[in-house]
Amino acid sequence: MATPHPLPSSPDQAVSSALRTLATERDGLTALMDALDDGLGLVFTASVEKIAAAQGRVIVTGIGKSGHIARKMVATLASTGTPAHYVHPAEASHGDLGMVQPDDVIIALSWSGETAELADIIGYAKRFRVPLIALTSNAASTLGHAADLCLTLPKAKEACPNGLAPTTSTTMQLALGDALAVALLERRGFTAEHFRVFHPGGKLGARLKLVRDVMHKNERLPIVGIDARMSEAIEEIGRKGFGSVIVVHPDGTLAGIVTDGDLRRNLRPELGTLPVTAVMTKTPRTIAPDDLLASALEIQESSKITALIVVENGRPVGLVHYLDLLRAGAA
Repeated sequence: MATPHPLPSSPDQAVSSALRTLATERDGLTALMDALDDGLGLVFTASVEKIAAAQGRVIVTGIGKSGHIARKMVATLASTGTPAHYVHPAEASHGDLGMVQPDDVIIALSWSGETAELADIIGYAKRFRVPLIALTSNAASTLGHAADLCLTLPKAKEACPNGLAPTTSTTMQLALGDALAVALLERRGFTAEHFRVFHPGGKLGARLKLVRDVMHKNERLPIVGIDARMSEAIEEIGRKGFGSVIVVHPDGTLAGIVTDGDLRRNLRPELGTLPVTAVMTKTPRTIAPDDLLASALEIQESSKITALIVVENGRPVGLVHYLDLLRAGAA
């Protein structure tokens, strides 16, 4: 007898299903947060200290859905300054245990704690005294008993209506893995500059560049003195091509900026004869040369400006145009 095909669900049914799934997984995360406020927090802190003190790498292992979460944990740890490597438990039994060194720390993921494929890597950890951290929901399991530290996840209902497909459980594993990575990042003092080293490509890498990497400086800067007339400012705007000119005091400190928008708002026959002080914006938005391009992008987009003055010790040393961010791939 052929299996009947269910009718397609309506949009309302699909959305209701999605909301039930998200609510169930949210409840799991709430339970995890409550557990961290209780006894799990002590083990979590000890795990962070154990990993931070290790001279080697973090070896993360797991199989099935836990294996997928383990791989993501490795990627997050490695990209935030904690050397990490994934070892497949089945492959470990066929030679890949050689990847694990005494100076490493092992994190083993298994919701039940009774995953048979982990037996050899657990035995190896005990034999060679490699610290073992368990991430499981069952502290009384084989994995929980063997571990030096057991991060025991609270029991939670799976979002799957049959209670079978790992959903809430993997969300909790993923969240606790992220929490470990961030806690280690903060403990190591991992900065945006460090992050940039590991993320040189794509839009993220572009946004992690420094303002000084793309700013226009020296003879490219459009600058006039505070005693200049608007005719001189307009000429400088046209010559440098940034749609704005920086105004400075006699000592070189920033006084203001004249933009195309200022020109349009003050357009009248005598504009060229006016002093720049009559037209300039006296409190322009600025940024430091060692700030990230991501910060420059946020300022420009939130303030709806195209030119941002780079200031150091009160003096303009550069200018970043929105087109520079586009060319750099940050916008």
